[in-house]
Amino acid sequence: MNCGEVMTVLSQCKLGAVVVDADSTILAVNDEGDSLLHGEGALIGKSLMDLAAPLCDRTGRKLYAHVAFWEYLLRCPAPTVNDLPDGAELIVFRQANNDACHDLLLDAFNRMEEAIILFDADERIYQLNTAAEKLDSLMTRDVIGKNVKDVYKMLDGSEMAVPRVIRSKQPLLSLRQFYGTCNGKEIDVVPDTYPVVQNGQVLGAFNILKDWSAIDNLHKQIIDLQQKLMVQKLSGKSSTKSALSARYHFSDIVHSSPVMHDLIDQCKRVAGYDSSIMIYGETGTGKELLAQSIHNASQRADGPFLAINCAALPENLLEGILFGTEKGAYTGAENRAGLFEQANGGTLLLDEINSMNISLQAKLLRVLQDGMVRRVGGMTETHIDVRVLSNINIPPNQAIEEHKLRLDLFYRLGVVNIHIPPLRERKEDISLLAKQFILQLDKKLRKNVRDIDEETLRRFREYDWPGNVRELQHTIEHAMNVIPNDMSVITPEYIPWYVMTTAVRPKETAYSEAMSSLDGTMQDIERRTICKALRESGGNISEAARNLNMSRQNLQYRIKRHKIDIPTLLRQE
Repeated sequence: MNCGEVMTVLSQCKLGAVVVDADSTILAVNDEGDSLLHGEGALIGKSLMDLAAPLCDRTGRKLYAHVAFWEYLLRCPAPTVNDLPDGAELIVFRQANNDACHDLLLDAFNRMEEAIILFDADERIYQLNTAAEKLDSLMTRDVIGKNVKDVYKMLDGSEMAVPRVIRSKQPLLSLRQFYGTCNGKEIDVVPDTYPVVQNGQVLGAFNILKDWSAIDNLHKQIIDLQQKLMVQKLSGKSSTKSALSARYHFSDIVHSSPVMHDLIDQCKRVAGYDSSIMIYGETGTGKELLAQSIHNASQRADGPFLAINCAALPENLLEGILFGTEKGAYTGAENRAGLFEQANGGTLLLDEINSMNISLQAKLLRVLQDGMVRRVGGMTETHIDVRVLSNINIPPNQAIEEHKLRLDLFYRLGVVNIHIPPLRERKEDISLLAKQFILQLDKKLRKNVRDIDEETLRRFREYDWPGNVRELQHTIEHAMNVIPNDMSVITPEYIPWYVMTTAVRPKETAYSEAMSSLDGTMQDIERRTICKALRESGGNISEAARNLNMSRQNLQYRIKRHKIDIPTLLRQE
């Protein structure tokens, strides 16, 4: 075929083609080539080097020509034609958006510090990133396409996480697993395993692996440091405020609202007794500040105050940190006191108690009932005298209904229940809190800011503050960073855009009605979008938040506002 016929056939195959002379000037172009290069029929006589220089490269390297936003072209092998002008060349290319996207994601994938393994729906290995290859001493090219059970063997008799997740469509998080690879290497890790679900169909799964020994060693160092601080405190050698002490007192809680005044009065009354207290409040309301204040107002104020975030640690590690370990309990275990022993005579705060595994909650209940703790792997029990406070970021009844909190443990931990209202329900405190944050940051940032204007405060009172007091603090810190050094008053232009735009309230009646209708529509769209993200993530809030490009706290607030029941939502798939 002559050149014209070849170019027609290439166009029918969705391949672009141009004929260029020795100077890369375009002599001819097929329809697909004109479309891919956005030529609009005017490419003849133009320089291909100017339009898409990588297509002129003859070395055979994989080079992408970036011709428009997220539009990439890639050179392909060209057929031989006999009627080209002297010195001319036929260049064939195709759309390569997917190729470029794949290479971009693969590069990001391999640069992650966490070890990640991808699997298809048939439990076959699709990809290991560089960190996973290093951890497992495997190469993707050697195991790609192999079933996970042919590459990894569980050494502790447990079922492998990947088949369980693909079968259930539910993530399996922070479960320690001990396995061997096909090349004989033994691995001790804490994987987070997630299904990839589209429209109810499982497309595959992926593991995010954390080295158990690294996590364990880090927390051993923390525990050892706490023990040293305790010795210093008991011997009177500690010259600084101990990490085992509570820093905050009731006087540090800035407020002017009647609801907070009543709350603090209630906490002062219960502080003097040893009854357990459960503090419920949304993220950012100041639950730990209140817990520390209760400790400092109690008869245990001179004793240690320890806090542990139950959501931040895998079950196996959390158990050892809480109850202690005996040498031989597991690989690398040493004789170490747990937090209950370290907090003896003082207070232990269990933060996000609803994130603790149900089986571990049963062990915790037994310790609370008996006042005796047995280390992991130990045979003897130790009497402990510890007051336990707990924090929870969802209503306790909701946590119980969703099987995130045992009912009997709630009765034990929630002898006294305290509810910290969100900032949107105590807006009288906003002005005082904002000015307090200004005073705290002014010296730190070396500014000369003294106040905040009334218009900004008005906008603050109209905003819902899904991140509560913490969000307000960060908003003020943002303003303090961006405000010019010669300004002494914070005005609206220095406040983050999302606070100011969300806070606007139209005044005109007709406009308000129109906006009300629009708001209803937008709320419906927002709810459906959130539900879709939750379904695709299998109910995993953190993953859904990442997919929606918002914070976990913001998503939790919107889930609550829309009254979305995640278990019911997933059952409706």
